[in-house]
Amino acid sequence: MSKYSWIRKIDLIKLLLWICLVFFCVLLLRITIQYFPLKTNVGFIRTKQRFFDDPVWKYFFFIHIYVSVFSLIAGLTQFSATIQNKYKKLHRIFGYGYVVVILFLAAPSGFIISLYANGGWKAQSSFALLALLWWFTTYYALIEAKNKNWKKHEFWMIRSYALTLSAVTLRSWKVILVPVTEASPMELYRIVAWLSWTLNLCVAEIIIYLKKRSNRA
Repeated sequence: MSKYSWIRKIDLIKLLLWICLVFFCVLLLRITIQYFPLKTNVGFIRTKQRFFDDPVWKYFFFIHIYVSVFSLIAGLTQFSATIQNKYKKLHRIFGYGYVVVILFLAAPSGFIISLYANGGWKAQSSFALLALLWWFTTYYALIEAKNKNWKKHEFWMIRSYALTLSAVTLRSWKVILVPVTEASPMELYRIVAWLSWTLNLCVAEIIIYLKKRSNRA
């Protein structure tokens, strides 16, 4: 098979991945819209009735779900070669928006609500660690950009966005595992709490390794 055939296959895979990401971004946006404006009787929030009188949980929950969708969409623009090359100002605007939202809103609020997560300490520790890693990977992406270390910036952004996508993979793993496991709903939730981001991070490291290897070739 010729080199050009492989290139076409890789381009097709990239296109399919973009289509999937856009689809899930739209899907998550639709899920988030149902909570506007501060609705407390829809979706996942119905399982958290016992926390309604806790203003800390309530406010941080709504902050988290609203800004996380922006992170998902803004982060998606950072990996488009077309936007990077032809619309550099737009790339920087969305990039700084992505970083600011995660560092000051999404990750801190995610950490706070992780302490209230269903599933006890097993799920809570997973979501707390996710929030901390999300903050630090995004912070280092910003630092490398300021230092103009663009390759390192790209690698940290890959890690950061892999963690951003945990909002998507959490729901995907629940759909995948429900028909094939006999675990109780709560035990299944503890499992997907870890699967939702650990596997994402593994995939991110594989992508980074392949990019480093390609750069050395």
